[in-house]
Amino acid sequence: MSSRLLFVSKGRDASSTRYRALQFFPLWRAAGFEPAHVTASGGIKATLDMLRQARQADVVIVLRKTFPAALLWLLRRASRRLVFDFDDAIFCNTDGSSSRTRMARFAAMARACDHVFAGNAFLARHAAAFNPAATLVPTCVDAARYRIEADKPVGTLDLVWIGSHSTRKYLAEAMPWLKQASEKVPGLRLKIVADFDLPGGGVATLPVAWRADSEARELASSHVGIAPMRDDDWSRGKCALKVLQYMAAGLPVVSSDAGANREVVVEGETGFLAATPEEWVMRIAQLAQDADLRRRLGEAGRRRVETDYSIGPVFERLRSVISGPG
Repeated sequence: MSSRLLFVSKGRDASSTRYRALQFFPLWRAAGFEPAHVTASGGIKATLDMLRQARQADVVIVLRKTFPAALLWLLRRASRRLVFDFDDAIFCNTDGSSSRTRMARFAAMARACDHVFAGNAFLARHAAAFNPAATLVPTCVDAARYRIEADKPVGTLDLVWIGSHSTRKYLAEAMPWLKQASEKVPGLRLKIVADFDLPGGGVATLPVAWRADSEARELASSHVGIAPMRDDDWSRGKCALKVLQYMAAGLPVVSSDAGANREVVVEGETGFLAATPEEWVMRIAQLAQDADLRRRLGEAGRRRVETDYSIGPVFERLRSVISGPG
């Protein structure tokens, strides 16, 4: 009889749901499991439906969400085996400052579960403080989906940034040194694959609405992927998704020297880590002037993703825990 897996999340379109659950469903089915997804947001009706389905599942995997004490108690009683999976620093505020309330809910969730999956080493260390059964399971991508041959513009040098309004602040903070780079690199353009634009920052922009069926092509048709971010606890909890997407698409990367990005980017081999505005400008100009360097770094990045951060090897890490003893 197949084992029934229930993934509980805040919504089907959330990136954590897509990249840490739904993309694995075909592999779960091929391995003899029956995966299902339920949304835990939406009031009392959604909560009761979640608890009903939890009672019918062999393993319940909660994605990123924490619950009030009473609901966590009910979910624990309803679940034969309960797993927590998180890919953000949900124990602190989004500005990186500490939050006693968030930490308390996170600690209670970690303690209540039989196992915890954490998206990077920083998160795994925090989980292990409350539950020794914590496994690092990096966020990954379907590398084959990004292996697309696409024409790149010849009249511009396109930097690309992919994200959403929740991470818009990191790109906005980078605009002054991107403006400096544009003054050194004729034809520099910033492609923003998201749900917003940032005009008026001194850099030519090309806003592109994000769509699941076109994101890989939009990346592949660019020249360099960029990933500016802050170096605080919230950013350290990020799991380098955009960097992995760039590398899977064969792009060289320029990233802030922070968080999981420094675990994924191999300096001088798959891209560059920049700690200052001057380094950002220098690395962008260097890549703009050397097409062969862009190609070599992009190819090395793609190989790294296919080896360490694609769904096949990461799924095996998940399956070994889920298939293990109670």
